[in-house]
Amino acid sequence: MAKQENNNNLKIPSGYSSSDSQRRVDWIKEKAGFTYQDSPVNEPEDLKGIIENHIGYMKIPMAVAGPLTLAGQYAQGEFYVPICTLEGTLAISMSRGMYASSVSGGIQLLHIKQELSRSPVFIFENLNDSSVFMEWINEHTDEIKKVADSTTRYGKLLRIDLYPVQNYVVLDLILDTGNAAGQNMVTLAAKVACDYIKEQTGHEFVLESGFNSDKKASARSMIMGRGHSVVAETTLSNSVMKRVLGIQPKDVEQMQQLGPTITTMAGTSGCHLHVSNALTAIYLATGQDTACVAENSIGHFQTEPVDHGMKCRLTLPSLTVGTVGGGTRLLPQQQNLEMLGCQNGEFSSRKLAEIISASALALEISLMSAIASDTFAMSHMKYGRK
Repeated sequence: MAKQENNNNLKIPSGYSSSDSQRRVDWIKEKAGFTYQDSPVNEPEDLKGIIENHIGYMKIPMAVAGPLTLAGQYAQGEFYVPICTLEGTLAISMSRGMYASSVSGGIQLLHIKQELSRSPVFIFENLNDSSVFMEWINEHTDEIKKVADSTTRYGKLLRIDLYPVQNYVVLDLILDTGNAAGQNMVTLAAKVACDYIKEQTGHEFVLESGFNSDKKASARSMIMGRGHSVVAETTLSNSVMKRVLGIQPKDVEQMQQLGPTITTMAGTSGCHLHVSNALTAIYLATGQDTACVAENSIGHFQTEPVDHGMKCRLTLPSLTVGTVGGGTRLLPQQQNLEMLGCQNGEFSSRKLAEIISASALALEISLMSAIASDTFAMSHMKYGRK
């Protein structure tokens, strides 16, 4: 995390030569007080729990985007964000959106909740049995919580939501997973809890019903969230919109009118431009499970004209990210988490979720501006080809 400073000299040095890459490394050290070291790798013995049949490493190009100025509940100050991508234009576009928001006062963030679920289903021979079963669950929730919580030092079972359908009852076990993304945590907690329920009631279960929408986009995740739920907002001034983004508020009005209509016609989940781009790039750089982008890249992007500018908002209800466990154990990813100030701390995963949400908003703003100013194709021809 960088220290706050004036808006002078905030733009990241450009260029494609090895000396340009080194200039950026030096620049990050100057701005963020962080010394980046290329290519630290883990020994094969350290990879248990991360990969099987390991044969080597595949290096992915990494860039830095920024400056990202945040006023969140957990992420506050100025950040430079590591991203891994094979898509030319993405890094410079994200940086443009970040710069525009920073010189307009930064991005405000609201971390709404952190809830990850696993959804086993119990099966019954008749409806009366399912009704009696639901009453039993409600009466013994505290006991089930104790059993589930015994499986983890960091997570806790918040509640059990019941969903009866046909001769089944889905148990949506909702956990706060602490600083872990928590997929394995909720699986083990649900397994042990359901074994206890079966022992007490005699009813059979299937551990994964599919209701929690793990790694799948769904209406459930859009409405209820899975993981971290975050809202990001920034107000762009008219002068910044014109000078940095090359647009005026009226240029965006038509997009805001046609976007929701046509994306609804297409059947997409939510209304945004390309949230998955930002998520994938940061997930790779920080050791997240990139398959979760399938369920995490749902959300709502919105603009609103205001006096002397335009508000831009992005709601991401389902961010399955963490700062401990899994790929965060890899040395390059640990280094990147350290660059963000997310390598430790009581709420470091919430801080990371806010940084990711703000970065996604910045990228949405930049692409929106490129489309509105008719520079979308030209910029990809310039930066997306050799």
